[in-house]
Amino acid sequence: SLSVLAMRGGKVVYEQQFGHKWIDNDNPSNSKPADSATLYRIASISKTITGLGAMKLVEQGKLDLDADVSQYLGFTFRNPHFGDELITLRQLLCHTSSIRDDAGYYWDAKSNTHLREVFTPGGKLYGKGAMWSKRAAPGRFFQYANLPWGVIGTIMEAVTRERFDRLMRRLILDPMRLVGGFHPADLSPRDLANVATLYRKRQGVNGREVWNSAGPWVAQVDDYSKNPPEPRATSDYVPGTNGTLFGPQGNCRLTAQGLGRVMLMLMDEGQIDGKQILKPATVREMMRTQWQHNGLGGRISNGDPNGESGFGGQVKLFNAWGLGMQQFLDVSQPNGGDRLVSGGGYRAFGHLGNAWGLTSAMVFNPWARDGMVFLIGGSAFDPETHAGVRSGMYRHEEQILDALYTLAVNTV
Repeated sequence: SLSVLAMRGGKVVYEQQFGHKWIDNDNPSNSKPADSATLYRIASISKTITGLGAMKLVEQGKLDLDADVSQYLGFTFRNPHFGDELITLRQLLCHTSSIRDDAGYYWDAKSNTHLREVFTPGGKLYGKGAMWSKRAAPGRFFQYANLPWGVIGTIMEAVTRERFDRLMRRLILDPMRLVGGFHPADLSPRDLANVATLYRKRQGVNGREVWNSAGPWVAQVDDYSKNPPEPRATSDYVPGTNGTLFGPQGNCRLTAQGLGRVMLMLMDEGQIDGKQILKPATVREMMRTQWQHNGLGGRISNGDPNGESGFGGQVKLFNAWGLGMQQFLDVSQPNGGDRLVSGGGYRAFGHLGNAWGLTSAMVFNPWARDGMVFLIGGSAFDPETHAGVRSGMYRHEEQILDALYTLAVNTV
């Protein structure tokens, strides 16, 4: 399936859905079409949603962007390679905390995990300490990662004593009238029925994954046609111990309309429907450049512009970052870049997403109050073989953005 939305001058000027949110391979007539109520697991766009919640707690004085996060977590939180350097919420929000994904970024309820055991040398889940980068001290090097957002979720729980998923509903989702959330098991029957299953056309063959564009769609996540989603936390879960449970980095389910409301709120300095969700100064700080690549390579580079695998290889995709969102500088390079539309001229803020077959984007220009959203429920081809021609995105992502921009956003 595909759900798209385009905004011009602060107004939705185009919205459409295509394909099916659930597919019955045996009897296609039973397949369910996508519509405006279809919820998608928005993958890494969730990081921006989580960032809104974290900044709300900063406004309330419960968190400080530049304080040592050890005081919130209840244990000493240090990269052992740079033991004298503090790690702050600001660094976590803009991927400069020196935390990597090499040791994983999710621990389920059965493991009864406390993040102290993950990050502290000698902890039972510390292993070889692969989550800590040796490259540079906190605050001095950008490296895109998911694990920092599990830490952010844990910090948010620790200062409120609320589960992350329910805290986010109270702080952001309900005040903004956003349908969805971070925990499918808590969705109403109606909303759960609207969740899109994510698909790929690939199957395991002799121990490896093989793409077959002529084959059946293979459900990856969110297929609740037979069994409901399982709760991610047990009744005795203690908030503030393992916020990775609820996927602050990628587990939010929202509609394209919902993401349109997020864009509009940010473009209107924190206000939507006459309600102030975040203060204008907070939104400006989120959009302020916190890190920008110095254009250099090797040991003198101040960050990794390529990021994790995916997004067409993410070749030089990351050039600048704010708090919880990317800044698209409209750079096109021989090996990639962050240019969103052919011919350039569209600088924006927002986030991309890529997980379990889904690829997605929420990008907006606050000066013109324009924006674009797409949510793709899966591809029949291996996206890695369809690299973009002007950016580090996949080619199909570029084509969708071009269509939205040319035919809906940039019209006279």
